[in-house]
Amino acid sequence: MENLHYYGAFLLSIIFIIITKLVYKRHSPNSPPGPFSLPIIGHFHLLKQPLYQTLETLSFQYGPVLSLKFGSQPVVVVSSPSAVEEYFTKNDIIFANRPRSMEGDILTYNLTAPAWAPYGQLWRNLRRILNIEVFSKNSLQKFSHIREQQVYSLVRLVFKVSNGSEPQKVECKYFFSLLTFNVIMMMLTGEPCVGEEAASTDLGKQQLKDVKGILFAFLGMNICDYIPILRWVGYKGLEKNMVRLRWKRDKFLCHMIEEIEQIKNSPLNTKKGTLIETLLSLHESESEFNSDDIIKSIVLMMFAAGTDTTVTTMEWAMTLLLNHPEVLQKVKAEIDNQVGHGRLLNDSDLANLPYLRCVISETLRLYPPTPLLLPHFSTEDCTVGGYTIPQGTMLLANAWTVHRDPKLWEDPKSFKPERFDGFNGDRDAFKYFPFGNGRRSCPGAGMANRLSSLALGALIQCFDWERPDKEMVDMTPAAGFLLAKAKPLEALCSPCNSMIKILSQL
Repeated sequence: MENLHYYGAFLLSIIFIIITKLVYKRHSPNSPPGPFSLPIIGHFHLLKQPLYQTLETLSFQYGPVLSLKFGSQPVVVVSSPSAVEEYFTKNDIIFANRPRSMEGDILTYNLTAPAWAPYGQLWRNLRRILNIEVFSKNSLQKFSHIREQQVYSLVRLVFKVSNGSEPQKVECKYFFSLLTFNVIMMMLTGEPCVGEEAASTDLGKQQLKDVKGILFAFLGMNICDYIPILRWVGYKGLEKNMVRLRWKRDKFLCHMIEEIEQIKNSPLNTKKGTLIETLLSLHESESEFNSDDIIKSIVLMMFAAGTDTTVTTMEWAMTLLLNHPEVLQKVKAEIDNQVGHGRLLNDSDLANLPYLRCVISETLRLYPPTPLLLPHFSTEDCTVGGYTIPQGTMLLANAWTVHRDPKLWEDPKSFKPERFDGFNGDRDAFKYFPFGNGRRSCPGAGMANRLSSLALGALIQCFDWERPDKEMVDMTPAAGFLLAKAKPLEALCSPCNSMIKILSQL
């Protein structure tokens, strides 16, 4: 019996030592600095929403290269231009992968979605197709008529709502969402997501809500990815919900693709030149496209990556302009001088509207749609800034912190579009990166900027905008991975007297 007591005490001592080491384990001398982590949960007890601001606070305490643990997953957070440059230049290939996730396993068609595909030949082929068929200068020009057509449709809808004796309240987020989903759907299928007749009705709003519910992107932190036992026990039904969503998405996308496929070779085909038709042709001619899943994953990426992010940018830009009417008037004056009142702004005018571009750039600096870039993942050990970064480390770049660093930007929290006059994007790529950095940066930056600029420019040209009341519009961001507004924007709108004739003829 006495021996059992000794063995029990010995065992408890060993357990105590192990737990103590786990709780109070310090980083190795070459690891980036960071707070102590707890067993199993790592640093989750320190993480509050919004996550990018919590990580900013920790970076102020521990430095611009911060070491954390999300559960058992080692994480490094970078928050300075020099650190961003070192990770996304000489170490770019090492960090060119994405971490495995429940979302990737379930919702990306066996990791064939371009944003989540492992770095390698498949990813390079996907990127090549996107760069040539969707985001090249020729493709942007090819689809310019769709952007113009849908922006003019938006202008007609706003005119219908606002054409009264008094300024009318406009729900900006709905109209911006309608525009982006219709543009993407027109590019893919030749048909809008919601027709103009239905757009101002409750039925149209419900149609858009239903489509968004199927195609929205999971961009938040999923704790099951970092504490695997939670996935095994079905934590909060997260996996079941994703499987259910996958079924809905697949049904929606299959129907969309089959409809184009049935008429592709018909002499009555009125949808020639759509992206789905192009992808189907590549499906026949290139071995890399021998799977319907790849076509569906590209279509899905167009919606998931190209809609809510653009809506968010337009909503923040309009909010900033309403809170800074002197900037709004300066944009309006530029459009009046360059375009006039005899026609609507078009895609080719954007090159002659540098101040409008500055407004979009400054909006993206203050409110990047994804303030934490999509995570990267190291495939081998490396040394960055003198620190040892082991294989299997997740990398997060905090654009929010870099974009508001007072060492990089004068008066960084103020809205000053003039700071981008003459801005060199290549030279300053590591202090301003709203679309990411390195080889996995967002290829759709050009299209997003054109659509945002055209839509805002046309709305400013055609209408007078003001705040609903004397108070400044609430600038509080919502908690989440995507930097949306906490309160959807509403604004008072009335047609410009100088544009009523043009608007009446649309």
